[in-house]
Amino acid sequence: MSVTAAQGFVAGGLASGIKESGDLDLAIVAAAPANARLTTAAGVFTTNLATAPPVLVSREHLRDGHASAVVLNSGNANAATGAPGRRDAQRMCELTAAGLGIDATDVLVCSTGLIGIPLPMSPIEAGIPALAAALEAGPTGGDAAAVAILTTDTISKEACATFEVDGVIMTVGGMAKGAAMLSPAMATMLAVITTDAAVDPRALHAALGGAVDSSFHELLIDGCTSTNDTVLVLASGAAMVGGRPIGIGGSAFHAFSDALAEVCSSLAVQMAGDAEGASKLARVHVRGARTTADARLAARAVAGSQLVQCSINGEDPYWGRVLSELGASGAAIDPDRVEIAYNGIVVCRDGVAAAHDAVTVAAGMAEREIAIDCELHLGRGEATVVFTDLSYGYIDENRATS
Repeated sequence: MSVTAAQGFVAGGLASGIKESGDLDLAIVAAAPANARLTTAAGVFTTNLATAPPVLVSREHLRDGHASAVVLNSGNANAATGAPGRRDAQRMCELTAAGLGIDATDVLVCSTGLIGIPLPMSPIEAGIPALAAALEAGPTGGDAAAVAILTTDTISKEACATFEVDGVIMTVGGMAKGAAMLSPAMATMLAVITTDAAVDPRALHAALGGAVDSSFHELLIDGCTSTNDTVLVLASGAAMVGGRPIGIGGSAFHAFSDALAEVCSSLAVQMAGDAEGASKLARVHVRGARTTADARLAARAVAGSQLVQCSINGEDPYWGRVLSELGASGAAIDPDRVEIAYNGIVVCRDGVAAAHDAVTVAAGMAEREIAIDCELHLGRGEATVVFTDLSYGYIDENRATS
């Protein structure tokens, strides 16, 4: 189920020495030589205006809708590093291109780690050529790449889905990292996704935008948008040799889009489950809003509330905080019509306390996963946001540079 699950891709990871721990810190995902020339690509990037050099370089390289490799490092974000950082990001692309026999403009680059520290190029200069020569098509290479991009994550995140077009089974595989600085302003982490379908660049970009909107945009941990957030998708076409590329619209596009969204959703939930210090995985579902936009506003307000997050950590079904956040969200609500439930048990009806079995609610709050449902009774709009509790562990992790 790794990023190499799709045909036509190779990957790998190694310890180059960026991380003092000696852990894996350098990864490459690339189209196999037979597929490199025709591989299309698309990306979604951070909305943070303090944009890291790797994002700037990748955006530029994606202008033509084609790329056949991604090089990633962990342990250093290469962010807030100015012109030297831009040169270092470009150099990473050049080294990768030389090792794979492709153009540097067909290489995308991602970095993750500490901000404001120059990228240590000596280990990278030695590591990329060695890694490029050792990429593998099987799960071993994909798994190593998924580990090499981790920072404060405790486990790697990988996902896979299949879909069918004209009797041909095709695959979408992906990997991601992210445990903090997660906010629904973009793609909220690093992710590389591959597919062996042939997809034209416009369709690939449209499908990725929809998949991100229904997955990573519905994830909120601490409300912070990183300087490096990137989600990339590469389409090799290896499963559709001689076939017509998937374009926008039609059953093939929708089948591919659904599989892509499934992979992105799985990665997003895995990220939430591994969020720094989190002891609870929560979902707030708002329905009955006037519009979908209103539902999303309301859900994000609840998920982003430190008071609600603290209540989840303390296993306290304090619905008053949820109601307050709904009212302050900017979405239209009539407090006299709001209904709130924890794990399916209504604790607030018509904006006031509802009789309920407190023992059953308390037992549900003690579980790892908690669901908060908010019915506004104003329309048909609905939205869900995945979030976590605010824990002592999160504070301890982030009270110093990390």
